[in-house]
Amino acid sequence: MGYLTGPDVISDETARMYESDRARVGYVPNYAKAFAGRPDVYSAWRGLNGAIKSNMPPRTYELATLAAATRLRSSYCALAHGEILANDLIGVPAVEAIMQDPMGGDVPDLDREIMALADRVARAPSEITEADLQPLRELGLTDADIFDIILAAGARCFFSSVLEASGTEPDAEFSSLDPALRKALTVGRPIAES
Repeated sequence: MGYLTGPDVISDETARMYESDRARVGYVPNYAKAFAGRPDVYSAWRGLNGAIKSNMPPRTYELATLAAATRLRSSYCALAHGEILANDLIGVPAVEAIMQDPMGGDVPDLDREIMALADRVARAPSEITEADLQPLRELGLTDADIFDIILAAGARCFFSSVLEASGTEPDAEFSSLDPALRKALTVGRPIAES
């Protein structure tokens, strides 16, 4: 699962966290196990992430998240959010096109600019200038919309970095993804074996 071992005894709070995730996704994900000793932090993360997501169109959130995860080479987060984009929002061919060339001509202008900003947040936030935001404004986004993209990418930097630094492997369940999509979204650490 990862480099670090969890607590010897699972607390009631961790047991509730596991049960909540099991009810939501059908199993206890490796990322939840990584937070087994700090369910308070996991709960705070879910609250923060939920607050960020609640103000954004799902497509924008998932694109920003995928771009930041890809920049950070977090297979876990790229697989999870790429799967949502592929299955629920834009389809497998569109996600494969994004992963092949996120700035390519097959990617719609707005999607490309959302991902470009999120990538910059994950890569070099101190280098972002007013000019970097202008393309999004020209495509109709407000400053509040742009700030939401920055929030989504910044929050993803936290979560992806924690998972990667702790050696948390993407869940074995990702092995069932379409092979080409799975390969495109595995940008770093390999998927856990069953």
